[in-house]
Amino acid sequence: MTANGKTMVTEIERKFLLRNDDWRALAGEGVAYRQGYLVGSDRASVRVRLEGEQAYLNIKSATLGIERMEFEYPIPREDAEVLLARLCQQPLIEKRRYTFMYEGKQWEIDVFEGDNAGLVVAEIELQSVDEEFVRPPWLGEEVSDDPRYYNVSLVTHPYREWREQGT
Repeated sequence: MTANGKTMVTEIERKFLLRNDDWRALAGEGVAYRQGYLVGSDRASVRVRLEGEQAYLNIKSATLGIERMEFEYPIPREDAEVLLARLCQQPLIEKRRYTFMYEGKQWEIDVFEGDNAGLVVAEIELQSVDEEFVRPPWLGEEVSDDPRYYNVSLVTHPYREWREQGT
């Protein structure tokens, strides 16, 4: 947290596809997410997110790979609803996030809905780029360096479009 109470972190996150649904035995109910992008450029993305009952404004550097700058600020839910409906690029990203521990590390599994239905991505946040972790047996191919799997890309190029093309 910076001196003025705003949050800035360097996010180190790796993304993976899944081999199967065995992760569901570890997961609870999950939380509904709805998010949209106000700006997505070569330098950064600006996102509005509803996470259950909480709302956030998020700014993330547009760096390809596992390490990016990220700023996040809580905002009133009513403001987020208006921003999502009137100012964010459509369609919105809709997903259910499941969070749980595996071998001492927190995993997040995003099950996408809407135009991105059928896409399921696992994410793990790490303390350093070279931090080791136990790979769960349900973990598949790493897609951390593939921009198609970034939420900001899924708005303009939904999974259903490129899944159908087989790419």
